[in-house]
Amino acid sequence: MIKSINDPLTFKAKALQWAGSFDVFCCLDSNNFTDPYSKFDCLVGAGVKDQLLANAGNAFTKLEYFRSGTTPGWVMGFFGYDLKNETERLGSNNSDYLNFPDLYFFAPEYVILIKGNEIEIVADNPQTVLDAIESQSYQQQREQLPVAINARFSKVEYLDTVAKIKDHIARGDIYVTNFCQEFYAEHAEIDPLEVFAKLNEISPAPFSACLKLNDKYVICASPERFLAKRGSKLISQPIKGTAKRGKDEAEDEAIKQELRSQTKEQQENVMIVDLVRNDLTRSAKSGTVTTEELFGIYTFKQVHQMISTVVSELDSNSSAVTAIKKAFPMGSMTGAPKISAMQLMERFERSKRGVYSGAIGYFSPDGDFDFNVVIRTLLYHQKNKYLSFQAGSAITFHADAEKEFEECLLKVKAIREVLGGSDFS
Repeated sequence: MIKSINDPLTFKAKALQWAGSFDVFCCLDSNNFTDPYSKFDCLVGAGVKDQLLANAGNAFTKLEYFRSGTTPGWVMGFFGYDLKNETERLGSNNSDYLNFPDLYFFAPEYVILIKGNEIEIVADNPQTVLDAIESQSYQQQREQLPVAINARFSKVEYLDTVAKIKDHIARGDIYVTNFCQEFYAEHAEIDPLEVFAKLNEISPAPFSACLKLNDKYVICASPERFLAKRGSKLISQPIKGTAKRGKDEAEDEAIKQELRSQTKEQQENVMIVDLVRNDLTRSAKSGTVTTEELFGIYTFKQVHQMISTVVSELDSNSSAVTAIKKAFPMGSMTGAPKISAMQLMERFERSKRGVYSGAIGYFSPDGDFDFNVVIRTLLYHQKNKYLSFQAGSAITFHADAEKEFEECLLKVKAIREVLGGSDFS
């Protein structure tokens, strides 16, 4: 069923409210950002026709079969960062209080696509679904009571750890890495749908997502695309380089120019671009990997970002799942050399990353896919009331640890505001 609507924003809010009644749903929202590779403004999948839960070992093989053998239609879900233990000989021994699977995908019983003023409902009974959505009583957001946030690292501990990482860089063990720290709350009570709506309002992003897996939620305001497939074309858009927004247009422009010209930010970005180019080469037709844009500056409500775009043509002998596996985890969340950086971060970080640093997205019936990078994201285990969000930044030889710490706080500013603006305990 395809139908025109007058108020897409209200319909989207009602569709999310309707989907929230299911044990499993996923909402992918572009927040109307202009993107030449996007197929829709919003995609909502609810209910389960079939599903796959897997942990590192043979998860990608299981997904290959699940995708091509049993569920050729719409499939939505996530790859957790710790699938690195399958793609490489690595381990994950840090604490995990959330207990998400490493990989989860489901074939939705109901699919709703929104593009402009047009909606499409894919279901056995689309009119019934439309009636159920339109009958939702759209409610205004309630104020979130402040949540007491704890940090795994004190500032002093963070600065000391960065110094140790830089020692490894000086020795030539790595060139750049993404060092992440966790912020968390115990006994936290939130309304996940209201938090997602508020986060979308405070920090609208082109790769926002909300996923519910029974009592576990992913609430994401990501600005970054990990990997997309359009026909035979693969697109990756790594982010490296972050700056705060200015108080007015003139200050904003000055900050953008400074970000564009900073040698450190360019070095970080180009190192990751080279890593992504290498990753894509592993599943690309020979000679097709190119950098479509280098050091692009993009503005979001909370920050400016330096984004580059790398593209390639998928080799006819490589499947979509294989292309993802060979590029995973994404270079912007690991470092260079990739394996050494992941090994070191496993040693220095204090929490299992889990879904954070992974990817959420979809496979479509035509064989295309699109996956984000799970950053600027809140993870919530509703049953045990554990709430977690992480932030990382690129550490190079020239990194200023104080500035990297402030960058982490800047990246979680919107999440802290959504949670009541509480200071860290």
